[in-house]
Amino acid sequence: MAEQKSTNITWHHGKITKEDRIRLMRQKGVTIWLTGLSGAGKSTIAVELEHALVENGHQAYILDGDNIRHGLNKNLGFSPEDRAENIRRIGEVAKLFTDANIITITAFISPYRKDREEARALQKEGEFIEVYVKCPVEVCEERDVKGLYKKARAGEIKEFTGISAPYEEPLDPEITIDTSRLSVEESTRTIIGYLEEKGYVKF
Repeated sequence: MAEQKSTNITWHHGKITKEDRIRLMRQKGVTIWLTGLSGAGKSTIAVELEHALVENGHQAYILDGDNIRHGLNKNLGFSPEDRAENIRRIGEVAKLFTDANIITITAFISPYRKDREEARALQKEGEFIEVYVKCPVEVCEERDVKGLYKKARAGEIKEFTGISAPYEEPLDPEITIDTSRLSVEESTRTIIGYLEEKGYVKF
């Protein structure tokens, strides 16, 4: 975890509580953490999930790996240390969004269990749903819409997850989706079904 350098600071509470927001918005804020290899389908599922939620009157927002690296995390590379800091920052942002009662969808490779568990630890019980977007690396390579695997195989991209850097599979995720077997629509319905079952949303 990052070292606390700021001093003489106090957390300020507003007059509106999380419970107030739940009543107003008719949903429970939660972080849906999509993790998996590049090309597994995380971003595609995130987009469909956000659309389905908003179309049904719910407030949802995507924090996407590539998008975040254009701004908030543009000073970070892909070393293990930078990957950890990347996920730490996203975990803190997701916590704020969830506290605002937004259904927050994150789509990051987040290859290390320790980093994902630290992101979970920031949230209250029941406010973090880990979704393992599972897909064999061979299938991810076949999709390779960005041409990243080809570059990684050629040595043009260093520390590429699944090729020259490790991916640690979740040990006990709330949801596992095998995108080599399920369509985007089926994957999205699986997550929505879980959200309904657990009382985060009503359709």
